[in-house]
Amino acid sequence: MLKLDERRKTAMPDREHEQLQQRLATFNKRRLHPGLPTADWRADLEQDGDELLIEGEFLERERRAVAEHAASAPTDPDGFDSWLTELTDTGPGQNDPLFPWLADSCSMDEMKWFLGQEVAGEAGFEDLTALTQVKMPVGPKLELARNYWDEMGRGNEKAMHGPLLETLARRLGLEARTETTVWESLALANTMAGLAWNRRYAYHSIGALGIIEQTAPSRAAAVGRGLKRLGVPTGDRHYFDLHAILDVKHSEAWNAEAIRPLVTTNPGIAHAIAEGALMRLRCGERCFERYRAELGWSKDAQGAYSEPPAAENSQA
Repeated sequence: MLKLDERRKTAMPDREHEQLQQRLATFNKRRLHPGLPTADWRADLEQDGDELLIEGEFLERERRAVAEHAASAPTDPDGFDSWLTELTDTGPGQNDPLFPWLADSCSMDEMKWFLGQEVAGEAGFEDLTALTQVKMPVGPKLELARNYWDEMGRGNEKAMHGPLLETLARRLGLEARTETTVWESLALANTMAGLAWNRRYAYHSIGALGIIEQTAPSRAAAVGRGLKRLGVPTGDRHYFDLHAILDVKHSEAWNAEAIRPLVTTNPGIAHAIAEGALMRLRCGERCFERYRAELGWSKDAQGAYSEPPAAENSQA
């Protein structure tokens, strides 16, 4: 029987992807965090130009990978809404076997490793929403504002969603560091930040954020059940229990009040929103595949997955 650390030695990271995503993660940390003027601001701008080109090439590769699928989306509001809703069942990475396993079988060490990757790849939904809403039409802007207010705990610091996740990470002793995070998780955060930051991808960001709300509840519920099974107190796992319920309402409102009006006004926006949604789902699919490989899952010739051998367990 292999321990988790022993099983993970078999992973073969792709160094080129790893270097790219670590570079973009460092860039996003620098450009998104508040700072002060320096004498080297010209050099900083020159460096930013290089990083923006690298980011643009990465995002365009991601966009091209989903463009054909996105082009199949209808452009009328009803048809597009049905197409988008169907992604919950048929989109990349949906119904992944990793999550029932987290809910019912994984050890505490395995859960901690998974959560460490998720925390490191968290781009900050509230900040992404704030960036995305800039100069949007009034109706979608108001819906994004309502979502942002919920993420901010409706003005109550203790109810803010970001700090709830940070509390869980702190209680479990998780240390989110770029150098110990798989590139797939970094790529997810870098994709979300790139779509929200660059206005040419503003509608892609609408789709990417909306599909998170639409598809996250079942995964959040599974993680919440797993944490409960492993003895994590209710208050510490509140982030996942909350999103298992609240994101259902958020998704309905996002689709009705943000996406539908945009597609109604300009049907050409539909494919950009579709590309953003698929880009986000594809990032998640890659993460789940990598997580299973790191956690010792196997896959047979027919594509069926086998859970890893039981690892040594521990409680919170």
